[in-house]
Amino acid sequence: MKNKYIDLIEQTFEFPQEEFKVEDNELHFHQIPLMDIIEQYGTPLKITYLPRITQNIKKAKRLFNVAMAKVDYQGDYHYCYCTKSSHFSFVLEEVLKNDVHLETSSAFDLPIIESLLESGKIGKDIYVICNGFKRPQYTQGIIDLINNGFDNIIPVLDNKQEIEDYTGKSNRKINIGLRIASEEEPMFDFYTSRLGIRVGDVISFYNEKIRNNPTFELKMLHFFINTGIKDSAYYWNELSKCINLYCELKKLCPELEYFNIGGGFPIKNSMAFLYDYEYMAEEIIAQIKNQCTVNNVPEPHIFTEFGSYTVGESGAVLFSIINQKQQNDRELWNMIDSSFMTTLPDTWAIHQRFILLAINNWDFEYQRVFLGGLTCDSHDYYNAEAHANAVFLPKITEGVEQYIGLFHTGAYQESLGGFGGIQHCLIPAPKHIIIETDESGEYYTRLFAKEQSYKSMLKTLGY
Repeated sequence: MKNKYIDLIEQTFEFPQEEFKVEDNELHFHQIPLMDIIEQYGTPLKITYLPRITQNIKKAKRLFNVAMAKVDYQGDYHYCYCTKSSHFSFVLEEVLKNDVHLETSSAFDLPIIESLLESGKIGKDIYVICNGFKRPQYTQGIIDLINNGFDNIIPVLDNKQEIEDYTGKSNRKINIGLRIASEEEPMFDFYTSRLGIRVGDVISFYNEKIRNNPTFELKMLHFFINTGIKDSAYYWNELSKCINLYCELKKLCPELEYFNIGGGFPIKNSMAFLYDYEYMAEEIIAQIKNQCTVNNVPEPHIFTEFGSYTVGESGAVLFSIINQKQQNDRELWNMIDSSFMTTLPDTWAIHQRFILLAINNWDFEYQRVFLGGLTCDSHDYYNAEAHANAVFLPKITEGVEQYIGLFHTGAYQESLGGFGGIQHCLIPAPKHIIIETDESGEYYTRLFAKEQSYKSMLKTLGY
């Protein structure tokens, strides 16, 4: 009878997979034996596997460039990293090894740009796409960078009043973009995105405020779909609408040459994940090419702003099961040595599901369990996976440690949960290690942050 955990995984999914395999009943992640990592550092433990960042950037660049070559597309492709997904220095340094550009969303992103310049990681020719609703500190920071010689900084106007914040502030011409307020999906809580300028106002705003204004040059039209790049009638309709607006605006504004389709490439959140990246890239480029040909305008240079796609699959969090509790006839709780709410806040806030796998004991029988965190909050649990309304793990055996991992957790979790401050019930932030590979492909680790101490928390709280 096939009732072992490894049998369950092999019967449910195609396994092993690109980043996962099992040797001697222990899980390897990108050829790295995770039990070795646990023996060295303990749990709870956050991992960032940097080579995955470069792999995903190269993959997207290849997909879009091949798609352009297939239809003889005359524009260029520019990959931007969306910094809000993860601001850590080691992430930005890995990203910037791949000849990419950056997208910012707040005033405090801009000192990061200055720091990267000072350390020689970027030059002043890099494209910096400045999105978001901007308060004075943000707009002034943009102006300071422009006056400092960053010729390719493009503030993307989120509203019609924003243009006044740049007027008369720079002795250099300011390249700007306009963000289109896209319609939301039919089942969303509201009809139109709060971000951007209404489609019907774009042309009149250009004519009134930009067309004859010597301070500004409109270079970019930007749109973004909240639910990501999906093969759906909704996505293709919004894309088509925005391409047509680009074409209409291009006829009035010869300087316009960049079309920014934002972010939205998904990441693998289940072992059963299927997504045709190649088809989507080719279809996007083909549709842009076709509509520009029909409208007799040159194809724009394409920008993307991939955040989660860039960094998400580089992350993992490893936990120990420290106790098992039978609370009723049907609910068996495995308690982890940390908290889902504080370590992976998306699991609580938006019920995000990550890839969950046992690290060891793959030859044990499996059982259905609920996973509970250490806080006293009733919402600190994890009870389902993306492919099933259940969690299955090896049976707990007395005297045998059980470890689990949640994978592809590298985007947004520290930004949302906070890093280095205080968390619910004062649960400490785990150790965080970085894994890299040398020229021979051998991996090596370094400690980025120790487990948070009570002294740092008390200092934050004023004690």
